[in-house]
Amino acid sequence: MDITTTDEWATLRDAATAFDELGLRALFAADPDRAEQMTLTVGDLVVDLSKHRVDATVMAGLVALAERAGLPTRIEAMARGDRINTTEDRAVLHTALRAPAERTIEVDGVDVVAAVHDVLRRMAAFTDRVRDGDWTGHTGAVIETVVNIGIGGSDLGPVMTYEALAAFHHPRLRGRFVSNVDGSDLFSALRDLDPATTLFVIASKTFTTQETLTNARSARAWLTASLGDDAVAKHFVAVSTNRDEVAAFGIDTNNMFGFWDWVGGRYSVDSAIGLSLMLAIGAERFSEFLAGFRVVDDHFASTPLDRNVPALLGLIEVWYRSFNKLPTRAVLPYSRYLHRFPAYLQQLDMESNGKRVRADGEPVACETGPIVWGEPGTNGQHSFHQLLHQGTTIVPADFIVMGEPDHDESEFPGARGHHDLLVANCLAQSEALAFGRSAAEVAAAGIEPALVPHRTFPGNRPSTTIMAPALTPTVLGQLIALYEHQVMTQGVVWGLNSFDQWGVELGKMLARDIVSELDAPDDPELTHDASTNALIRRYRDLRGR
Repeated sequence: MDITTTDEWATLRDAATAFDELGLRALFAADPDRAEQMTLTVGDLVVDLSKHRVDATVMAGLVALAERAGLPTRIEAMARGDRINTTEDRAVLHTALRAPAERTIEVDGVDVVAAVHDVLRRMAAFTDRVRDGDWTGHTGAVIETVVNIGIGGSDLGPVMTYEALAAFHHPRLRGRFVSNVDGSDLFSALRDLDPATTLFVIASKTFTTQETLTNARSARAWLTASLGDDAVAKHFVAVSTNRDEVAAFGIDTNNMFGFWDWVGGRYSVDSAIGLSLMLAIGAERFSEFLAGFRVVDDHFASTPLDRNVPALLGLIEVWYRSFNKLPTRAVLPYSRYLHRFPAYLQQLDMESNGKRVRADGEPVACETGPIVWGEPGTNGQHSFHQLLHQGTTIVPADFIVMGEPDHDESEFPGARGHHDLLVANCLAQSEALAFGRSAAEVAAAGIEPALVPHRTFPGNRPSTTIMAPALTPTVLGQLIALYEHQVMTQGVVWGLNSFDQWGVELGKMLARDIVSELDAPDDPELTHDASTNALIRRYRDLRGR
């Protein structure tokens, strides 16, 4: 179905003609209860939607649009294990990764929840041994560093969550993460490590991903140069589904932790892909992490759309992207430990909904997929916030802030005011974006007339504020699930398949051809375009080939 041909779409399109008249000052003045009515709760997350440029008519229209697009039906279909990833003929069951053990979800007659919990038990047994020092390396030394080698979802999820939950790390174990095929990434990760105390987690579903296997082979060469080939089995484990390739690499398949084709990479951090996280925080904390996801999953599945927090967040983004042509969204966590969260959400959102054709293969008839970006506060305030406040492009923003600091304040008695100042800046930024400062207000403050235009802030810049008590494993799980379901909501309304990623394939295919031409012993016959041919020859000259 082309959603843009429906009456619900037409109603919102008409409402969008008055977007410039939807002033936040006027909306708050007209409704003293706006902040209370538009602040919702899911789990530990308090989500303030009141600073968005929407009124009751727009919100009702968006909910009606979601119903017309069949969002409730699609949520049910996903939960049942229907093959809603139609281009790959797969179920989409990342919610099963955190389902309670007593729940049953079948795919092709197999209870996938039982399989999930079997892997979780094996992961827990392994991580307990490493954390307790019972698992030792080839020389008998305990493990001190875990190096996760993956790419895409096999890296972004593990590194983001590892950094986010730094307060819960095992005191002996440290984590390193390698994803880029640039050799400097691996070199930087390994240069100060002792092979005898290093454990590698190779995260690749197929165990054929070019970048990951290139890094993994180089890591094996680094290790065996010091410890010999027999050491591989004690220093490498795999997260994969390809037993043959894992064994061929030299990894004991008893130390292989699997997952399934109904788990997309960007939705996989709560699967065995999270092994490096479990090693860092322990099995009990990892269970709390999964429980956080489950709280939001249950809310998304059972709450009416007009109070369904992730659904409303997704619908508001549809309003900005499709009806008001706003191209980007900023994610601004006021937490140093969440510094990788915007990058994680880039993949989640842009790989899911950066599509130009609908699930039925027809071209989309509206703007889809915002560009997602961001940095932690307060650093961003001294760089790109200038554009957010006074630039010509309106950028909806998500502010994320915690009631408690991420560190133990008792260990830093001289820094007790830091968190108050951090939170004050977060709240001030959302207030300034929403309400600005008019020319009249600037002039009334005694600013000389020539500077009034420069000191004026237009305001009316929309934002969400998400507040939680503290950055715990449970809260992090809730945050991730909140955005997962927001992205699904957008995809359903736009008619997209949010669970494939064919757009990454062409570049991979071309790279396989080009790499053989770059290192060919004789000048290869090149059949690319003139620019690419010239660049290949120039590179070969630089390398003396």
